[in-house]
Amino acid sequence: MAAKVNEKCVGCGSCESACPVEAIKVENGMAKVSDDCIECGACVSECPVEAISI
Repeated sequence: MAAKVNEKCVGCGSCESACPVEAIKVENGMAKVSDDCIECGACVSECPVEAISI
């Protein structure tokens, strides 16, 4: 499993900066989560629009 990003994402990059394993990249204005995600929840805590869930 990996974190899930929903349509609320605004591509701000907060999650990308918070990820300790660099599993999130913002592409075309939307966060994309790779299979490297360790489900730590750092991105969930940082997302200002609550667009990420685990």
